[in-house]
Amino acid sequence: MTKNISGFSKLSKEEKINWLVNTYFDKDKNATQVLKRYWNTDEKLQQLHDDFIENSVSNFYFPLGVAPNFLINDRFYTLPMAIEESSVVAAASKSAKYWSERGGFRTKVLSEEKVGQVHFLFNGTSQKLVNFFNKKKAELLAKTDAITEKMRARGGGITDIKLLDKTSLIPNYYQLHIQFNTIDAMGANFINSCLECLAQELKILANDYSPFSSSEKEIEIVMSILSNYTPSCLVRAEVSCPIDKLGTIEGFAPHTFAEKFIKAVEIAEKEPYRAVTHNKGIMNGVDALVIATGNDFRAVEAGVHAYAARSGTYSSLSKAYLENNQFHFSLEIPLAIGTVGGVTQLHPLVKWSLKLLGNPSAKELMQIIASAGLAQNFAAVGSLVTSGIQKGHMKMHLLNILNQLNADSKQKEEAVLFFKNRNISFQEVQNFLEQTKKA
Repeated sequence: MTKNISGFSKLSKEEKINWLVNTYFDKDKNATQVLKRYWNTDEKLQQLHDDFIENSVSNFYFPLGVAPNFLINDRFYTLPMAIEESSVVAAASKSAKYWSERGGFRTKVLSEEKVGQVHFLFNGTSQKLVNFFNKKKAELLAKTDAITEKMRARGGGITDIKLLDKTSLIPNYYQLHIQFNTIDAMGANFINSCLECLAQELKILANDYSPFSSSEKEIEIVMSILSNYTPSCLVRAEVSCPIDKLGTIEGFAPHTFAEKFIKAVEIAEKEPYRAVTHNKGIMNGVDALVIATGNDFRAVEAGVHAYAARSGTYSSLSKAYLENNQFHFSLEIPLAIGTVGGVTQLHPLVKWSLKLLGNPSAKELMQIIASAGLAQNFAAVGSLVTSGIQKGHMKMHLLNILNQLNADSKQKEEAVLFFKNRNISFQEVQNFLEQTKKA
């Protein structure tokens, strides 16, 4: 049994690695070499990466690819995408090229509001708390002036503060529900600083409020934290064209393709088992761009999936329909992201990615990310209703299988040619390599 270790974070990186290898890898030197192989030879750059997190022992690489030909609101972009799934960049690029010839993506930010909450318990009547809040609201807000000054100068800050009665859920439970506009920052640290300031001031004001009894003065702060559910920080992306302009897709005539495509999206709207995979495909495009631009993909994922379930049933994030012989395909998702703060000014590849996009504002980046999600969804659903998902996916996955089977460069060339018009599976590729060795 592995023994507990104290003071691990105080060890040097070398000491951490030695402990890990001795404890979990039976002192196998190869385990050390694997970690060190991914160290950056630029010591300054490696130190920058080590400083991002605690207990860093190596770097975990994702490929950074690019998807060109994204025509978004009449401007062409090449999108940076950091992802390990083989077919994602190819699918996004294919969709982008296809729609660039049909007017491109039209996008719009619908709202930019983010939310934070102070969760607290109050042992008194709701009306007395409402009276207190109405009288002290301005004082509460004024207490945050020093924190919000710079954000307000850029046009953001706290846009509203509400008292919410949640006693139907938990006895004595209330919230201060605060709305923010953080402009080009994701704003997590800014929001949380404001919330903690408001929580402290709430207790002080309550303690000095004479109409409260002694028990009512003792407001208990449970926690103060931003919410990653941002249904009012919303962006929309859409593609559309006359149905005849869709062209023949994988042998399917335009009307036949459109009808099957729309039916597939309708199934994802009504059937949660399908909706989860449908939306996962959207997030393939979204996450790849979110990661490449140094944003928090876990927060984005949580918020997006909560939004997909806002009706009480998990459903498709995209919609497709025909109207006046016009094919429409659209997506609305909440995106709380930023182009300043965090690692956006620290990570060299994040800076590179933002530069590739023309150093967009947060609003512009929201629209670019939504377009990536819609492109990915169009490619996935289009494949599903025509040739099937495996044909394109497995062709991209072929190199992964060949690498796993230690194929050399000549075998890879021969395999790519051999499987050009054949079904691909791990077993089939393995059989092919065995046959080439015998030849």
